[in-house]
Amino acid sequence: MTWWDALILGIVEGVTEYLPVSSTGHLILTAWLLGLSGDAHRWAATFSFNIVIQAGAILAVLGLYRQRVGQMIRGLLGRDLLGLKLAINLLVAFLPAAVLGLLLDKKIEEHLNGPWPVVIALFAGAILMLWVAYNPKGKRSPDAGKEIDSLSWRAAAFIGLAQCVAMWPGTSRSMMCIVAALLLGLRPRAAAEFTFLLGLITLTAATGYKGLKDGRDMYEQIGPLPIVIGVVAATISAALAVKWFVSFLNRHGLAPFGWYRLILAGLFAALLIMGVLHLPAVK
Repeated sequence: MTWWDALILGIVEGVTEYLPVSSTGHLILTAWLLGLSGDAHRWAATFSFNIVIQAGAILAVLGLYRQRVGQMIRGLLGRDLLGLKLAINLLVAFLPAAVLGLLLDKKIEEHLNGPWPVVIALFAGAILMLWVAYNPKGKRSPDAGKEIDSLSWRAAAFIGLAQCVAMWPGTSRSMMCIVAALLLGLRPRAAAEFTFLLGLITLTAATGYKGLKDGRDMYEQIGPLPIVIGVVAATISAALAVKWFVSFLNRHGLAPFGWYRLILAGLFAALLIMGVLHLPAVK
């Protein structure tokens, strides 16, 4: 992998990680276009690289939501009740994915990491988003709905269960969490904020797990410089994408992303049917 490849993948990861469009689908297409799918070993290293550079997306949210993070730290120290409540809710929302992730990780890699499962997930997610966008419960003005502080632990658990669906590559973790939060009555901005904060825990766990599991092989295949470049690029692009997305979501809702996913799923499917897109299996 060249530094240029790492830069492009880092930008794609950062831009798509928190948008409800599936970072996995975009990274697969991007890596294929860059010629990184030529053999199984290089593809496996690229797949691991795409997960590890999520560290950049984590750093971006830590910076943008540092006040919320500080509030939760104060809450854990017994100095802020709302901060403590938010920290507990995020932990509750994370637990389903933590349990199911460990139980299903191998089966997911064996059966759902192929291009066709990603196409199906992209298409299904698009239909869900469009349904929510045109549903009275999901379509609301920026000023309507609940704030993040009003979220109960039961509602947080529901969002956490929805997040588990995104273990299917191509679904989009952000999409499932935002959809669930909107259906629970949160304001669009609050739904996005809870999703991003939950991502701090979920992405940290996924990145750490993948780094410990496949980090050595990835490091030998790719080297340190591309990893550093990928993380830095993901950090900057994720920060810009998050700020843009919250404003866009308030003004336009989820529908544009749903239509975009339909187009992306169609492109993916066309490339597969024509026999243009060939990807090694990730084991």
